[in-house]
Amino acid sequence: MRIEKMFSALKERGVGAFMPYVCCGDPSAEFTLALIEKLVGNGADAIELGIPFSDPIADGKTIQAASSRALDSGMTPLKALGIVSEVRKRGIEVPILIMAYYNIVYANGGREFLKKVKEAGADGMIVPDAPLEESSELRKLCSDAGIDLIYFITPNCPDSRLKEIASVAKGFLYAVAVLGITGEREVVAPEAIALVERARKVTALPVVVGFGISKPSHATSLMRAGGSGIIVGSAIVNLYSKHVGEEFDSTEALEEIGEFAKSMKGALSGK
Repeated sequence: MRIEKMFSALKERGVGAFMPYVCCGDPSAEFTLALIEKLVGNGADAIELGIPFSDPIADGKTIQAASSRALDSGMTPLKALGIVSEVRKRGIEVPILIMAYYNIVYANGGREFLKKVKEAGADGMIVPDAPLEESSELRKLCSDAGIDLIYFITPNCPDSRLKEIASVAKGFLYAVAVLGITGEREVVAPEAIALVERARKVTALPVVVGFGISKPSHATSLMRAGGSGIIVGSAIVNLYSKHVGEEFDSTEALEEIGEFAKSMKGALSGK
C-alpha cells in the first residue's frame, strides 16, 4: 500500500515522484544506509534498491562497476534484505522497491525469497529480465507475498502491448526512456516523451521514467508530458564513485548527492 499511497499523495499536491536507484553494498553496506538516509532526507519519495548481480544485462558501465564493487565487498541477496530491515528500523517509511534479476529470485527459492522481501519491509519488485510473456508465475508469487511486480514499457511498445501490460501491472509502469542500457544522457529522447503521452492514454497507473535521466531539465520535460516521476541511478553512482578508493571519505560525496537530490526533487515540484 505504500506505493499507492505515495502516488496518491503526490498527485494531490501536483508533484512527481523522485525515485533514486541505490546499488546495495557499493562500496559498503554502511555507505548504502547513509546514502538512503541522505536521499530520503533531501526529497526522495521512494528507493529502488538494486541487488548486485554478476551479469547485469540491462545496466550500463556505471551500474556494472557498482555491482562489481558491491559483490567484491561481500554483498548478497539476503544481506541486501537485511539492509531493508535496517532502513525500516531507522524509521524510514518511503516505499522500497527491490531491483533484482530473475536468477536471484529463482536461486533463492522464489516463493521463500519473496516472502523474505516482504518481511524485510520492501513493497515492490523490479525484475528487468522477466517480460510479460514469461512472468505469470513470478507475478502470482509476488501477488501472494503482497508485493507489487513492476513492469517495463519501452518506446517500441505498440499501444496494444501497452494496454496488455497495464492490465496486469501493479504499482506503476516503468517507462524506459531509451532503447538500450542504463547510463547518463544529455537530453530526453523524443521517443520517451511520446511513450509517456501514449501510456497516459491507455492506463490510469502512474508512469515513472528511468534510464538516462540525470538532470532537472529531464524531470521537467517528463512531468510536462504527463509523467508521474523519475528514476535516477547512474548520475548518483557517478557522484560518489569518483571518491571511492582505499581511504573513501563519504562526507563530501553525500553532500554532493544531497544537493543533487534537492535539485531533482525541485524540478518535479515545479520549484
